[in-house]
Amino acid sequence: MQIKFNAMLLLAVLAVVVSPAQAEEDFWRWLANPLRQKEINPVSNQTWQEECGACHFAYQPGLLPGKSWEKLLNEKALADHFGDNAELDANTLKEVRTFALENAADKSYYKRARKIAVATENEAPLRITEVRYIQRKHHEIPEKMIKGNRDVKSLSYCDACHTRAKEGVYDEDTVRIPNFPEWDD
Repeated sequence: MQIKFNAMLLLAVLAVVVSPAQAEEDFWRWLANPLRQKEINPVSNQTWQEECGACHFAYQPGLLPGKSWEKLLNEKALADHFGDNAELDANTLKEVRTFALENAADKSYYKRARKIAVATENEAPLRITEVRYIQRKHHEIPEKMIKGNRDVKSLSYCDACHTRAKEGVYDEDTVRIPNFPEWDD
């Protein structure tokens, strides 16, 4: 009886551990990633990287909830994507939209993405800089270091200061503000 109980307990624990990992990405890659619980899932879709990255930093879908990506990734919205025409053919749009929705903050198991999901629970911001969690993380930075900084310009240039942004790492220890090497929060 004890062996049967232990076996069932082991299976239950494995199911709890494995199912979020399988939802996020390949289990072994997920398990080997020491940042899996802390940061944002890095971009793993080549089409997303190429299409979005052609004009700006290829933001990780975990930086916004799914309802935001639904508003941003449709034919009408892409025809006027923050002042630019970013239209995609139907197949490409389907691929990037699916990638965004499957990896959005509210679908992620990464800790920082989950915090973004909580902060946007009743909202669908169109800009990452409108997410309250992100605003709160940047509130102590003087404006001269961002808008007044020719190498940063605005908070939307994540990779200007977050040296590992491409990897989905936004930890304070990886922040280097251009032209302000002495700054430390």
